[in-house]
Amino acid sequence: MKAAVVRQHGEIDQIEIDPAFPDPEAGPGEAVVEVKACSLNYHDLFTLRGMPGIKVPMPIIMGIDMAGVVSQVGPEVEGWKPGDRVLVDPINRKTGKLQGEMVNGGLAEKTKVEAHQLLPLPDDLDFVAAASLPVAYGTAYRMMVTRGAVSSGEKVLILGASGGVGTCCVQLAKMAGAEVIVCASSQDKLDRLAEIGADHLINYTEADFMRQVHELFGKPRVWGAGGVDVVVNFTGGETWVPSLRCLTKGGRLLTCGATAGYDPKTDIRFIWTFEQSIMGSNGWLPEDLVELMELTRSGRIKPVIDRVVPLEEAGAALDAMDSRKILGKIVITP
Repeated sequence: MKAAVVRQHGEIDQIEIDPAFPDPEAGPGEAVVEVKACSLNYHDLFTLRGMPGIKVPMPIIMGIDMAGVVSQVGPEVEGWKPGDRVLVDPINRKTGKLQGEMVNGGLAEKTKVEAHQLLPLPDDLDFVAAASLPVAYGTAYRMMVTRGAVSSGEKVLILGASGGVGTCCVQLAKMAGAEVIVCASSQDKLDRLAEIGADHLINYTEADFMRQVHELFGKPRVWGAGGVDVVVNFTGGETWVPSLRCLTKGGRLLTCGATAGYDPKTDIRFIWTFEQSIMGSNGWLPEDLVELMELTRSGRIKPVIDRVVPLEEAGAALDAMDSRKILGKIVITP
C-alpha cells in the first residue's frame, strides 16, 4: 500500500512516500480500515520531531484522526463487517496507545485498529468532516462542554482560535449562547472566525489582548464587575498571566495544552483575589465523538476545513500547519 512513512525523527523532509509499504493484516480482535480521510494535528509534528520521555517505534506512519471503510476483520470480531463506514477513536482504551504515534496511523491507504476503536459513521456524514473530529473537536468538546460547562450569556475569550481546537471552541461557545471574543494573528483569520460566529476580534500581533479585553468589558474588580467569564488558553507561555488578568471574579480558565510553553510564570494573587478556577481537560471519550458526529450531521457545528490534499502533499500540508498559515483543519485523502 501507499503510505507516508517516518523512519527516524527529524524534520518534515524525513517523511517518505512509500508506494509499497506492507499491507496490515487483522489479527484477533482487530480490523483493517481503508482510509478515506485523515486529518492532521500538531501532535503529528511532535511525533515527527520526537518527544522527551516518549519512545516512538520506527518506522511509524503518522495520522491520528481517520475515517474510512472496514476492509477486513480478524477472528473474535463481532458487530463489524467489510464495507461498514467507520470513524476511528484514535485511543486504544485497552493499551493506552495512540494511533499515529505508538502504532501506525492514517497517513496510508490502510490502517489496523482494535475493533473496540470503531464507531459507526452515519451515511449522511462525509469522511472528510468525520476525520476532522476526534483530536481537535473531541478535545474542544470535553473542555467546553463536559469540563467547562460554558453557558448562555457568558463572555468567552478564546486564544489560538484559528486552529482546529479553537474553531470548534468558537462554535461550541456560540451553540451554548455565549458572547465570543477570539484572538488570531491576521485579519484574514479574524474575518473567517467572524463568519463562524465570533463576536469580537483581536489581532494579537497588533494589540495587547488583555488591554483589548479590558477596553471591551472593563478591568476586573473584586466586587465582580469587569472581565470575561471564561478564558480558553491552550497556549501557555507568556499568555498565562494576562489570561488570569482577563477573568472576572469567579471566572474560569480552561486549558488542554501548552503550545507556547508548559512552565509559564504565574501570579497566584489573581487566583485567590478573584476566586478563579483553573480547569484542565485531557482528551475525549468515545461518547463525545458520537455526540460530535450527531452535532455535525445535524448542522449545529461544521468542521472548519482549510484544505483537502492527496497523500503525496502531506509534507507541504504539515509545513503549512507548522507555519500557522491555515485556519481549521487540513485533511489528507490517501
